[in-house]
Amino acid sequence: MSTTKKFVAVAVGLGLVTLSACTSSGSGDGEGASESKTVTLVSHDSWAASKSVISDFEKQSGYRVKVLKDGDAGQALNKAILTKDNPQGDVLFGVDNTLLSRAFDNDLFQSYEAKDSDLLPPEYRIDQQKKRVTPIDFGDICVNYDKAYFEEKALTPPESFDDLVKPEYKDLLVTENASTSSPGLGFLLGTAAKYGDDGWQDYWKKLKANGVKVVDGWEQAYNEEFSGSAGGKKAKGDRPLVVSYASSPPAEVVFADPKPDTAPTGVAYGTCFRQIEYAGLLSNAKNAKGGKALIDFLISKKFQADMPLNMFVYPMREDAQIPEEFTKYGAPAEDSEVMAPKEIAKNRDQWVKSWTSLVLK
Repeated sequence: MSTTKKFVAVAVGLGLVTLSACTSSGSGDGEGASESKTVTLVSHDSWAASKSVISDFEKQSGYRVKVLKDGDAGQALNKAILTKDNPQGDVLFGVDNTLLSRAFDNDLFQSYEAKDSDLLPPEYRIDQQKKRVTPIDFGDICVNYDKAYFEEKALTPPESFDDLVKPEYKDLLVTENASTSSPGLGFLLGTAAKYGDDGWQDYWKKLKANGVKVVDGWEQAYNEEFSGSAGGKKAKGDRPLVVSYASSPPAEVVFADPKPDTAPTGVAYGTCFRQIEYAGLLSNAKNAKGGKALIDFLISKKFQADMPLNMFVYPMREDAQIPEEFTKYGAPAEDSEVMAPKEIAKNRDQWVKSWTSLVLK
């Protein structure tokens, strides 16, 4: 999953590797620049990986990894598009299915079929003709709830989109701006997938009338407004419902000291939208050979197993081991709303424009 949405955005010291770039020269297509021993990954702020796993790749490949973080997923993508003729790096990681069409429309990536890509679920390998991107991970954007609040009020937590507009949940939900936040956009797309082009606006009218609060991004929504998170408790947040991720409850356990026996937050699984993150070799990568090796590494079994407790996403490879914290506290949704990238590309900008006019004005 992409952006400051993820828990790692508020955790420090997760083994993020950022190394100094080496001097390199060569042609823009990258093959002539193969003398460079640095390969540069451009990503969102939530990128993180265990130092030992990155070190293994560096030893095996001979490349040093440099990571450039460019804000949330939308910001990173926009900057990559603006600099595509002279890119900052070789690989872009973290562009998700809600924004992928922008990358394709701007010819951001060159073709590359990653080694072992046949081990990835075919439904997520959406660009099989041109092979411009490789699916790396997935996550579910879902409403989370504060268990303690609902227990104290003797109120059943909501389970579905329909529940959120009921009177008993008035003034309880905070969500992110669909025009500035990846989870906010995903939540909007989830409602569009659920109610259709003819019904999602009526749904949001009801949600607005029921007191939904909109803030700019995930950090503010989850760590300031939401009463169930560790950050929200410190900030005295008063909203017991928030748009976040199915993987947020295990993060609350992992980062707690002492660790609780059960997660303090739960997931309304009937409100989920499936988000998929991709990596692609930038069209004018200076070290295309190193970039290809890095993409191969991102879908290696070792890196895939390392992802959940670093970036709080689910690995794309089905044979990658899932940590107990995920299986116990943060299972993925069994029936997430989904939408084809072409459908998102066709409607996204108009939906966001209509949503902004309807909800924010």
